[in-house]
Amino acid sequence: MCQAVQKTREFIRKEFNVTGACLPEFHYMVDITGKLAEIKEYVVKGRYFIINRARQYGKTTTLYALKDYLKDDYLVVSMDFQRLDSAKFMDGNVFSLAFAAYFLRSLKTRAHLPEYPDGIKEECARLQQIVEEQPKSFTLFELFGCLNSICAATEKPVVLIIDEVDSASNYQVFVDFLAQLRADYLARTTTATFRSVILAGVYDIKNVKHKIRSEIEHRLNSPWNIAADFNVDMSLSEQGIARMLTDYEDDYHTGMDISSIASMIFSYTSGYPFLVSRICKLADEQIAGSVNFPSRSYAWTKDGILEAVRILLAEENSLFESLTEKLERYPKLNDILFTVLFTGKNIAYSYDNPAVSVATMFGFIKNENGSIVVANRIFETRLYNRYLSLEELQSNDIYRSSLWDRNQFIVGGTLNVQLILEKFVAHFHEIYADCNEKFIEESGRRLFLLYLRPIINGTGNYYIESRTRSMGRTDIIVDYRGEQYIIEMKIWRGQEYHNRGEQQIIGYLEDYHKSKGYMLSFCFNKKKKVGVQEIVIGDKTVIEAVV
Repeated sequence: MCQAVQKTREFIRKEFNVTGACLPEFHYMVDITGKLAEIKEYVVKGRYFIINRARQYGKTTTLYALKDYLKDDYLVVSMDFQRLDSAKFMDGNVFSLAFAAYFLRSLKTRAHLPEYPDGIKEECARLQQIVEEQPKSFTLFELFGCLNSICAATEKPVVLIIDEVDSASNYQVFVDFLAQLRADYLARTTTATFRSVILAGVYDIKNVKHKIRSEIEHRLNSPWNIAADFNVDMSLSEQGIARMLTDYEDDYHTGMDISSIASMIFSYTSGYPFLVSRICKLADEQIAGSVNFPSRSYAWTKDGILEAVRILLAEENSLFESLTEKLERYPKLNDILFTVLFTGKNIAYSYDNPAVSVATMFGFIKNENGSIVVANRIFETRLYNRYLSLEELQSNDIYRSSLWDRNQFIVGGTLNVQLILEKFVAHFHEIYADCNEKFIEESGRRLFLLYLRPIINGTGNYYIESRTRSMGRTDIIVDYRGEQYIIEMKIWRGQEYHNRGEQQIIGYLEDYHKSKGYMLSFCFNKKKKVGVQEIVIGDKTVIEAVV
């Protein structure tokens, strides 16, 4: 390492990183050694595979670390196809020469030397001469012949890593490149070739039709069907987040409850790397030192993390922009998510559905017990906010009623949830008393959220407890100025079902260490008693509203 770079690293203050790869010298980051060990097993077994994950999911960080992790046992050549401009993929000859030049440069970079590694200098010199002469006859076939010679001469097995590989997948030469890799893989018992090939990107190149131009789709014939399934979980664990926070705490001594803060961050992000780092970065750089959080000790608390979540949900970033773009491009996906979020209906997960496969690929949804669910609480809340901000919804009578009422619900910084329920019941009965069951089943939850949002908007957060959405009920957790309020919404299915619902919310209050909870029941019984009542069950109080 050059002296100038070394001095820079000695004086730099570590930070939480949300742009580009994370480097342990510069950034607070989760220790991914366990994941690297899992990935190495694929390499040891000679697998060719794809690390296919959503944007900002830690792929590049993992590849940087993997290159170093493998270096003692393998000659690792690491490339990034985004560094090759599009013109390089227009022609097989041009691509082959460009790939050869990049490959040779990566070999030198890997060794940190002006010369090529011992054992392959002659083969590399021969390839270097070809690159300099730029012969028009140099094709993919000739390129792979040279690569095979290098693989045969090297003392260590060669591992090829290519990041951002899907940036090339619009081009036929890329398909031909995959076909050459596939051919060498199938002939590996008689041909010296790469021990392992690791391709990384967002789009699944096994289904390159998502990116390939329609006029050449017919040329595809599964050129990468040799790839092993990659099943390493690349999300960050709660324990990993805690260890990262421990490193931060060692530097700043904030006094934070590391276990509690790590659990809270994980509960909102499900370990999505960008979201984890963004919340931490906001706490460290924006919230600490602000009026309400004058130091890091104040910022790294439950209230500080809630403030970070509030800021994150309100900001624009490339991840949220990508989510919006996919919803606009795939109206069916938009419809599916709207149905899942507002009706509580289970929708079967099918990767064959183009909208579902794309949303999965980008990390927005996941398969949970055969049903579609939103991938994490941040995405879910962002989606709720998006849908509840639609112009046609904000012209709704119940929304306008909330705007008129909202100033009366905050007393001394405390949210009066009982009054919110009382006012909602009155407005709902006045506006929707004559509506049928289908309307209430499909719209009841949405209308209450539409009424609630202007009241807490800008100060509090809310989210839906995913464990209960598919059980005929929906639990809303409202975080308002450090206090949590649990509101269960349910469709009345008879007295026995209702009694079970009361017991369920009591159990839920136990989980959250709360003595009071709230229940909003949409009842179709014509003899129902509309209004709000207080129910005491043991040492718990439930405020129940019936509409």
